[in-house]
Amino acid sequence: MTAPGMSPQALHGCFVTGTDTGVGKTHVSAALLHWCAQQGWRSAGLKPVAAGTTLIDGQRVNEDVQALRQASSVRLTETQVGPLQFEAACAPQIAATLERRLIDPATILSAARHLARCADVVVVEGVGGFCVPLGPEWDTADLAVVIGLPVILVVGLRLGCISHALLTAEAIRTRGLPLAGWIANTVDPDMAHSEGNLASLHHEITRRHQTPCLGVVPWLDTPTPAAVAAHLDAVALKRVFTASLL
Repeated sequence: MTAPGMSPQALHGCFVTGTDTGVGKTHVSAALLHWCAQQGWRSAGLKPVAAGTTLIDGQRVNEDVQALRQASSVRLTETQVGPLQFEAACAPQIAATLERRLIDPATILSAARHLARCADVVVVEGVGGFCVPLGPEWDTADLAVVIGLPVILVVGLRLGCISHALLTAEAIRTRGLPLAGWIANTVDPDMAHSEGNLASLHHEITRRHQTPCLGVVPWLDTPTPAAVAAHLDAVALKRVFTASLL
């Protein structure tokens, strides 16, 4: 993909990706927006590509886009948060094909630049895992490169998470992106040997990438932004976002 990226000074914040779909990227992204607002920063969420909408009061709504909009401290419309939304809850490239639409990088960059003008910090949430096709010649990893923000990896704590986390971290670094940190999110409350898996993640990610853990989120019946943010490492987060704001 050859679309121009953001200039380093244009956008501040982070790009949130995950080890897979359904690992809690939206809950973590909303919590990061909440935490940034608590620091006194104007925060805005961006979900560049969102697949899956529900008809509510005659209007198509994507739950992820809605959650990021509500967690942002800047007043935004659904379209400003989610510039490319598709009805079908499936892989974004397939959802776009079903509607005979393209996932256009120019549209995403325009949305990102708008948010950069009205917010101090932008939390950009990817879709699915790190390398999800968005078109015949580009994917979400290319999107992260175009956006150019430090990456925060959400690791869903469930069977297989160690390999998924290490492979994703490797892919992020291969793309030349800074891996700012990782957040463990409990998606299987009955996961066997969860503490052992967590210890292995700490050891391996530190050994291979010298990247800090930014929080460990337990299973929460109601994962509100404030509830999730309470389990994040404020000191480590401060370093990540302060570095981005410089």
